[in-house]
Amino acid sequence: MSRAVRVRFAPSPTGYLHVGGARTALFNYLFARRHGGVFVLRIEDTDRERSTKEAVDAIFEGMRWLGLRWDEGPDMGGAHGPYFQSERLPRYAEAAERLLTEGKAYRCFCDPEDLRARREAALAKGEPPKYDRKCLAIPAAQAAARGATEPHAIRFQIPEGETSWDDAVRGVVTFQNATLDDLVILRTDRHPTYNFAAVVDDSAMEISHVLRGDDHISNTPRQIQVYRALGLAMPVFGHVPMILGSDGTRLSKRHGATSVTEYRDAGFLPAAMVNFLALLGWAFDGEREIFTLEELTQVFSLDRISKNPAIFNHEKLEWMNGEYFRALPLSTRVDLVVAHVRKIGALPDSALADRSMLEQAVTVVGDRMKRPEHFLDYAAWLFVDRVEPEAAPWADLLAKPLAAARLRKLADTIATVEPFEHDAIEQAARGLATDEGVKAGEVIMPARIALTGKKVSPGIFDVILLLGREKTVKRLRDAADRLEAAASAATA
Repeated sequence: MSRAVRVRFAPSPTGYLHVGGARTALFNYLFARRHGGVFVLRIEDTDRERSTKEAVDAIFEGMRWLGLRWDEGPDMGGAHGPYFQSERLPRYAEAAERLLTEGKAYRCFCDPEDLRARREAALAKGEPPKYDRKCLAIPAAQAAARGATEPHAIRFQIPEGETSWDDAVRGVVTFQNATLDDLVILRTDRHPTYNFAAVVDDSAMEISHVLRGDDHISNTPRQIQVYRALGLAMPVFGHVPMILGSDGTRLSKRHGATSVTEYRDAGFLPAAMVNFLALLGWAFDGEREIFTLEELTQVFSLDRISKNPAIFNHEKLEWMNGEYFRALPLSTRVDLVVAHVRKIGALPDSALADRSMLEQAVTVVGDRMKRPEHFLDYAAWLFVDRVEPEAAPWADLLAKPLAAARLRKLADTIATVEPFEHDAIEQAARGLATDEGVKAGEVIMPARIALTGKKVSPGIFDVILLLGREKTVKRLRDAADRLEAAASAATA
């Protein structure tokens, strides 16, 4: 690659770091690292009404959590700063003035309300809502004189013809210029619009490749024309596919969490999130799906990016997070579980004091736990004095006339089994089923419900070991008592 690679992620600080923005940042980061280039973070904060410091901090926080370290940016400087657009206003004014002087832009004095009415009228007629170039007819000298006292915007005049570029992802893309509007480049408050500021900044920061979502494709012909008008070298454009929800519509809140920090707070691991985001619209040459960030930097390439929209599959993210979670050392998994339980206030600290028991419990829950919050879904029974079975499992037990008797027999068996170990307990329980002339499930399932309150739990013999002999026997007999009481009440 003859030109030094310099890429940028340029979010607007109007909210948290969206997963779509995070995926764009990741692709830029990987491309820069793969080619020994520079990854720039620029904050496009010229929307003064919506930009906030809290949103800037949230962007920094999300990027750092994902491990996407930038080489130049607002908090660390660089040779091409400043990196807040709001601090670069003189550069935009200078570029706009140059376009005015060269007759490539003009002052627009149209009232915003009048412009809105004209747009609505065009739409009502089924016509494209383009600016009608009313102010282009004003002689330049007259416009300059009026501009000294009247509020006005500056518009860029789109030339005739067509605009084409060879997109690094989509191939050759062509727009007819007749479909493009004379875009405003400076608003009446002298702040630039996105399409103008992006060009001025990308050129000044020597950006070699602009990699962004394909919702920006319609902006590209406008930006290319501004590049040409200013006589600036153009970057390579690459538009990555949009991220859609499972229903095929653009990813939004109705599909669940959309900000990176929401996933962090829900217990997802940054390594899993990075791996998952990388596979949204990009694929390795093969079936491999698990990559570290470092491995991704070694294999990422633009030619493996799909042109088709990517589907955000929450189930796959859960699966992938489980793969990363289970690969952590046991002590780390326990720490994460304890931190989550304390955060939600689900258990007193005294219940979390037995580290050895927690390590056993986390091990027993095993593959069922894909995030720390899943621990109590499968192990809450361990921390209560008395289990309250869920309605459906309890109804199943009530429908089994011999369930109470078998629970008592199992309690007597557990009370005397030696040694009190997994294999001995399993052998005794299965032996009871044989003596009863039933399948093992007719003993094991009632025991599962009696001990955990659920039909789904870790292995029943692991459950018995974790509870210990005394608690197990007590719960089995208690469940038998309650079943018999319910049966008596039903026949009374």
